[in-house]
Amino acid sequence: MKIVVIGGTGLIGSKTVQALQARGHHVSGVAPSTGVDTYTGAGLEAALQGAEVVIDLANSPSFEDLPAMDFFQTAGRNLLAAGKAAGVKHHIALSVVGTAKLQDSGYFRAKKAQEDLIRASDLPYTIIHSAQFMEFMGAIARAAAVGDEVHLSSALMQPILSDDVAAAVADVAEAAPARGLVEIAGPDRAPMSEFVARFLTAAGDARKVVVDPSAPYFGVVLKEADLVPEGAARLAPTGFDSYLARGEFRL
Repeated sequence: MKIVVIGGTGLIGSKTVQALQARGHHVSGVAPSTGVDTYTGAGLEAALQGAEVVIDLANSPSFEDLPAMDFFQTAGRNLLAAGKAAGVKHHIALSVVGTAKLQDSGYFRAKKAQEDLIRASDLPYTIIHSAQFMEFMGAIARAAAVGDEVHLSSALMQPILSDDVAAAVADVAEAAPARGLVEIAGPDRAPMSEFVARFLTAAGDARKVVVDPSAPYFGVVLKEADLVPEGAARLAPTGFDSYLARGEFRL
């Protein structure tokens, strides 16, 4: 099966390409660096020629409200139009668990706009809602830093390893279009503050985690279950302790 992975050079993209190639598929991992740009449309027609499945893993280069909305709407329209012209049979996009609940954030409003475009298109599709990546703990800590402290919400999380995300995306690519959502998450559920505290301790970072229910998560004050799957999610095999044991810390 010919599969095109948009954003195929990034963290999840490169691992998804490898996972699908290992399963015997003909996979192209494309990105602006390879001459394929969903925002401008450059290279899209040629890249999608003969493709049965397109997986959109591209992310906005900016997390600011207006640039993110512009990126996801423009790139989304370009990719969907090119997919329809190429006769793509399954359009897959990676999004975030709780996107519809996080609309106080311009970035998540943009992600919802991307999802809405996909739902309104004529293409058979699957939208994958992933929990936060385990590798994202350092970025969460940086965003929540207040001097020598890290102020974090007590909202629940269920982080997932990037390798497991790639494997789940590959599974979806081999399945029939869901024409709806598929949620994926890790096996461990606990407060965000607990996960980040464990991460910092394992990484040898002495900053103190302060639990504050009103602490914003990238501009959003979270309710307890905003970041965890609502229904029966596909649970990945790798637990948080196994991730920490790797010692691959991104601070």
